[in-house]
Amino acid sequence: MEKIRNNVNSIKNKILVMSGKGGVGKSTVAVNLALALADEGFKTGLMDIDLHGPNVARMVGLKKQPEVVEGQIFPPEVLPNLKVISISSFVEEDAPVIWRGPMKTTAIYQFLGDVAWGELDFLVIDSPPGTGDEPLTVLQTLPDIMALIVTTPQAVAVQDVKRAINLVETMHRNPLGIVENMSYMRCPHCGEITKLFGEGGGKNLETLFSIPLLGSLPFDPTLVGFSDNGKSIVTHMRGSELEVAYRSTVKEIVKRVNI
Repeated sequence: MEKIRNNVNSIKNKILVMSGKGGVGKSTVAVNLALALADEGFKTGLMDIDLHGPNVARMVGLKKQPEVVEGQIFPPEVLPNLKVISISSFVEEDAPVIWRGPMKTTAIYQFLGDVAWGELDFLVIDSPPGTGDEPLTVLQTLPDIMALIVTTPQAVAVQDVKRAINLVETMHRNPLGIVENMSYMRCPHCGEITKLFGEGGGKNLETLFSIPLLGSLPFDPTLVGFSDNGKSIVTHMRGSELEVAYRSTVKEIVKRVNI
């Protein structure tokens, strides 16, 4: 543990992106917040610990492989200010990662202890949904980790997110805030707003747990194609309602951290 803590000591802010439920767009939020932070000039690392379903590399258009020198892993720089590491760089494409708990924990320890991140303003860690080995390992290992909880407005998602928040509080870690994804969709033709998944989920969580709602992100179908092709919102959707919402969320994050 001491090796890990020494290795990440030069990272100012460590953010674990969590969700209680799959399908809320957690990885999309993690990736695009990291890209937005980097675009704002912050030195940022993005770590994918969704070991069974790693999508981060594809979503950022990662082509380079990490270099391993004398036991240290040097993560590739995808863009200026953004370094990325994912298990997908170490396994064959489409190969299943058939690991039980101890193997997953060891992999996460390696990412935290052996990756040469250098000095960073932010390390954004994308975890799988739920409260299993991966988020639990990070919460146990990093005392100064902050949790960013992603939800959608619907009641089913909110119910599962409550479990994730309760895990963070049980571990005595700092909940940074809540991001409500897919809050609404604006019709590109008439401008009418449709609440695809209901409304009020993020606000309800903010009230219940006294955790700030940092942003409400609209659903934009254009994002699907961009994510599949490794294109970012902040670069390819400049001026859009979604890009503006991400920028606003980043500003709220920066207000609450050590910069």
